[in-house]
Amino acid sequence: MNTKRNYELVYILRPNLEDEAREAVFNKVKGIIESDGQVDKVDTWGNRRLAYPIKKLNEGFYNLVYFTATSEVVNEIDRNLKIMDAVIRHMMVRQDEK
Repeated sequence: MNTKRNYELVYILRPNLEDEAREAVFNKVKGIIESDGQVDKVDTWGNRRLAYPIKKLNEGFYNLVYFTATSEVVNEIDRNLKIMDAVIRHMMVRQDEK
């Protein structure tokens, strides 16, 4: 049995995406998390300038998600975000226990 741990996920979407496409990506991530975990907090930063160009883009739409889940869920999120064209970069880290 895998233990559930706290994670922090930030992903950057293409800045020119429609609201529906952004919502679709978030709903996909949320659905994967809720298969064996729970979303604790969502923080949308919106369009921000990137520190350096990524895929010839200078801006990106930032979304930050705090969640609790198993390592299988984390692997599934990582796999899905890697193949989504709308996502230009993502990073997931395990939070320290409080």
